[in-house]
Amino acid sequence: VGEMLASIASVFRVTAWKNGAALIMSARTFTDFTTRATFEIKKCDLFLLDEGPATQVVLTRDEGLQYYRTMQVMRRMELKADQLYKQKMIRGFCHLYDGQEACAVGLEASINLSDHLITAYRVHGYTYTRGGTVKEIMAELTGRRGGIAKGKGGSMHMYCKTFYGGNGIIGAQVPLGAGVALACNYLGNNELCVCLYGDGAANQGQIFETYNMAALWKLPVIFVCENNRYAMGTSVERAAASTDYYKRGEFIPGLRVDGMDVLCVREATRFAADHCRSGKGPILMELQTYRYHGHSMSDPGLSYRTREEIWEVRSKSDPIAMLKDHMLSHNMASVEELKGIDVEVRKEIEDAAQFATTDPEPPLEELCNHIFYNEPPFEVRGTNLWTKLKSLS
Repeated sequence: VGEMLASIASVFRVTAWKNGAALIMSARTFTDFTTRATFEIKKCDLFLLDEGPATQVVLTRDEGLQYYRTMQVMRRMELKADQLYKQKMIRGFCHLYDGQEACAVGLEASINLSDHLITAYRVHGYTYTRGGTVKEIMAELTGRRGGIAKGKGGSMHMYCKTFYGGNGIIGAQVPLGAGVALACNYLGNNELCVCLYGDGAANQGQIFETYNMAALWKLPVIFVCENNRYAMGTSVERAAASTDYYKRGEFIPGLRVDGMDVLCVREATRFAADHCRSGKGPILMELQTYRYHGHSMSDPGLSYRTREEIWEVRSKSDPIAMLKDHMLSHNMASVEELKGIDVEVRKEIEDAAQFATTDPEPPLEELCNHIFYNEPPFEVRGTNLWTKLKSLS
């Protein structure tokens, strides 16, 4: 009854005049909003499964606001990284995640922080969802002492507890992720590992070797192929004899999921996590998604696709806009409230960028530290503790 009253509660509006124009201001309270709503989501394609994830799902207002804010932080952080890269404040490799936010947020919504996650080098968003702060991520991008890897990892190599990076070799993180899942099995802690790779890496031989071992040993691992359609710059149709990546496990069950809808990803991940925790072994998810930037900052992203294609995806399938429309159409938030979140996020990103461009760089004496887990090494590649280090820049 309370929810029904809230949904039909009248909204008081005050009209003010400024420079001859009418401004409409809403005086709404929390009780005006619907606290939970049911949505129909796209059905997943299934492989070696009799049943799949639910297609009718419930979203609470608090969940929706949390997902919206997290995706906005990820989007704004990447746009700021683009700006700093063009200003030459960020150097080297830099792979941006804007457009794919629903993948990370949906995955995290259905696993625990005590579970484990490993990915490739498009890593900034997952560093944030795993517990890193925007300041730490931005400072790592600029190579500063306050970075999450103390300024030594840069864009591709960021880590948190239960988050293993950030790996620069194509597909190399997949067998590592299976090793983490083996440790979960060995320890019997009911934890799992989410192991992410892209459509480009999906043709790597080491991935198929890992499928085999994970299936033999029934490891609690969710293999996730983030299919953004172009790998480094070649369309999947030109690079793969079969683009049904969710069937690539052959003897491992698979799901193909709308990776632009955070609710689809959330429900599919919940299904996959239940599969792993019940002792059934690995499962494979293909998330159909899209990156707005090129493969990296050195790639304009327009030699193998058109501006019109990018704009069409942005206008019809943007994950943030899709969630926003869901919430507004079901009276779960107001335009003003979401704009307020946008303002807060922009300020957080600007403050982090200020920190990332003023924090000191790590001193040269730190160069040989944090290679071994317990103490500084005696010698690393011909450099020992008594060698006087000198900057040549």
